[in-house]
Amino acid sequence: MRDVVEAALKAADVSYDEPRPGAFLAKLPGQHKLATMTWLIVGERVLHVEAFFCRQPDENHTEFYRWLLGKNGSMYGVSFSLDPVGDVYLVGRMPLTAVTEEEIDRLLGCVLTYSDEWFDRALELGFASSIRREWAWRAKRGESLANLQAFARFADPDAS
Repeated sequence: MRDVVEAALKAADVSYDEPRPGAFLAKLPGQHKLATMTWLIVGERVLHVEAFFCRQPDENHTEFYRWLLGKNGSMYGVSFSLDPVGDVYLVGRMPLTAVTEEEIDRLLGCVLTYSDEWFDRALELGFASSIRREWAWRAKRGESLANLQAFARFADPDAS
């Protein structure tokens, strides 16, 4: 099974490491979230998929977690999960009998899509105050606001 995972990662032209046999750490490049580090771990009976999404929210916990749970029902292969401190991951398991190069490609595509397309909204829900403070701090010092532009509509006091 390890060979199938490795072949899928190579076919997808994804950079990866194998820190231990059967445990692959792939780097999925995105647009909103610049990289989603994703584990593919071959177990005795299942392939475990896990990717860090974001840390626990600073604020607005109820709406943040409600939004995540609402997304879970429409997702394929992975779903949102929390670690013991409240950080958010995309997690899934697939029986080894269902693992093919095509299915791994599909899973990686889902992880990348969910992570990249929903990242800005998650930050808006759980970190709006921090983003506003960061915007103000950078603006005051004349530093680049380029990577905060997705949040300009609520972070920039001059936005209409």
